[in-house]
Amino acid sequence: MTIKLSPIAERRILQFKRNRRGYWSMWIFVGLFLFSLFAEMIANDKPIVVQYQGSFYFPIVQSYPETAFGGEFETQADYRDPVVKKLIEDKGWMLWPPVHYSYQTINYNLDVPAPAPPSSENLLGTDDQGRDVLARLIYGFRISILFGLTLTVLGSIGGVAVGAAGGYFGGMVDLLSQRFIEIWSGMPVFFLLIIMSSVITPGFFTLLLLMLLFSWMHLVDVVRAEFLKARNLDYIRAAKALGVSTPVIMFKHALPNAMVATLSMMPFVLTGSITTLTGLDFLGFGLPPGSPSLGELLSQGKNNLQAPWLGIAAFLSLAVMLSLLTFIGEAVRDAFDPRKIFKG
Repeated sequence: MTIKLSPIAERRILQFKRNRRGYWSMWIFVGLFLFSLFAEMIANDKPIVVQYQGSFYFPIVQSYPETAFGGEFETQADYRDPVVKKLIEDKGWMLWPPVHYSYQTINYNLDVPAPAPPSSENLLGTDDQGRDVLARLIYGFRISILFGLTLTVLGSIGGVAVGAAGGYFGGMVDLLSQRFIEIWSGMPVFFLLIIMSSVITPGFFTLLLLMLLFSWMHLVDVVRAEFLKARNLDYIRAAKALGVSTPVIMFKHALPNAMVATLSMMPFVLTGSITTLTGLDFLGFGLPPGSPSLGELLSQGKNNLQAPWLGIAAFLSLAVMLSLLTFIGEAVRDAFDPRKIFKG
């Protein structure tokens, strides 16, 4: 089935494609994100597939005791143990991921004290606990993007709802919402997040909930302005006169106008969400200790100036990620701007 786009939508897509920097940034970002989604298949301390005595095992999705491969212990098999490796390879084979380390795996066979410099075993070196930097970057990139996307989507839903209600109904609804936002936005958000993270045990969802309390305000003003303008337009007045219900008018007739500004700002909101998470992790108030985090890797780089590969790896990862998102945001913003015309 072919989806028929409106002429305006086709023009916006064409405008986006003509912005070569933003267009290719989108594909690079999508490729990196999809790559990170398969982190367990790329960086893991367990084989992807084990063939032993004619049977196949999949350690990355199921745990097997050492006795399943002829060992002596009932505990989970350590596939990096030379004894276990020999047991399996004598009667079968193992297919390993490209990186033989997960984000929490410690390399106990380092030739120098941790943090160890880049080598053939650890391509980007290890951190101060002997964990592989490349593996932590892959997992940390995934967590940062998933966290930022979730926070951006949920926060945008809340911001659009509040802005739409204030702009469409006006009066006391708009007055009360604006006064509340003025008070709420005047709070020192970053310090409140630090205090709350100190009281509540940090985790992915608890941290997401705490940041969601403040992130919804980013889009309220632009959505409110669009609804204030749209409610006085002729087609909105005609819909009211015909008896169309308020929810239908708001979400079917007025909301599409507000979505232009919303979609234009969402890449920048995503960038801010990732930056906030990185800052909290850098200060030690973000994700739980041991989690793969770009901010925590930056903190290690600050505390281990003799190991520049830590700070450089984290900085380059963040620089590439945020630059790609910024370029995408600029391309989306220009695509929705009717005054912006690209040649070529």
